[in-house]
Amino acid sequence: MIFQKSDSLEDEQINSSIQDTQTMESSDDVETVVGPSVHVEGDLSSAGNIIVKGTVSGNVNTTKHLTVEKGAKIIANVKAGSASVSGEVKGNLKVKDSLELTSTSKILGDTNVKTLTVEPGAIIYGKVIMPGIE
Repeated sequence: MIFQKSDSLEDEQINSSIQDTQTMESSDDVETVVGPSVHVEGDLSSAGNIIVKGTVSGNVNTTKHLTVEKGAKIIANVKAGSASVSGEVKGNLKVKDSLELTSTSKILGDTNVKTLTVEPGAIIYGKVIMPGIE
């Protein structure tokens, strides 16, 4: 009986590990994270999602989603497939699809975006260019 319980527990752990691996592989998770204590000087480019919690002094490029968290700063130009900004961006933004600016966001530069969502309190100092008028 004791060995049988141990095998059962071991099987559960293996199954749990397999499920966790499958979940990680199937989800569209973040590929790059700039931590809150990290300061990157230079360009940051990725084909996957990026989360910025610290500071980036250089151009940021991703074909997927960019998240700039509250307290984070990007001091350069940004190109992204989509983006959500709660921190600060000092530079021009070019976002292919949608850009969400939360109430704590500050944008100091021109923004070129297809769809823009702005919460009350967000600050934009620059031009906003949206396609649609020809």
